[in-house]
Amino acid sequence: MVDEAGSSPSLGAFLKEDWPYIAILILALIGVAFASLALEQMALYWELLIPFFAAVCIYARMRDQQHKVALTKLLRIEALHWGAVLGAMRLLSVQDVADIMNANASALMMMVLLALGTFTAGAQIGAWRISLVGALLGAAVPFLALLQRASLLVTLVSVALLVVAGFYISHHRKATSTAA
Repeated sequence: MVDEAGSSPSLGAFLKEDWPYIAILILALIGVAFASLALEQMALYWELLIPFFAAVCIYARMRDQQHKVALTKLLRIEALHWGAVLGAMRLLSVQDVADIMNANASALMMMVLLALGTFTAGAQIGAWRISLVGALLGAAVPFLALLQRASLLVTLVSVALLVVAGFYISHHRKATSTAA
């Protein structure tokens, strides 16, 4: 991209223009990284991101000069949208629901809800960057589930290999002692 003077835009101009999208992307990536370590504790983090994501959506829509939406209407739409996402997340915390789902499944569902809410918010206001963050969050859900299963699989395979190595060493020692 080239500006009016014919030079490439600076990093500062890029950051000034796209900082809200970069911020929600970084916050989402931090959440995904921590979710891979402690998925059960991430519910509060995802819930705390909702107001910030809503503010970025409002900011993105208000700075778009092509759409002159009344501020009160925009605030109402975003409040309803993100309130519904937060309400759905809170429903997962209701004791009867929490008793049925384990903590990992509940945390993954909250991440799915945030991904869906982010994607649809971006689509609703025409902000492809916000939709992209939602799509990345959604794509991370099966990755995290696979990572948890993979860590269990790696642990089981490691234990099995240690047991087999123990059997081999034991057999080798027995064979060496009977040969001597």
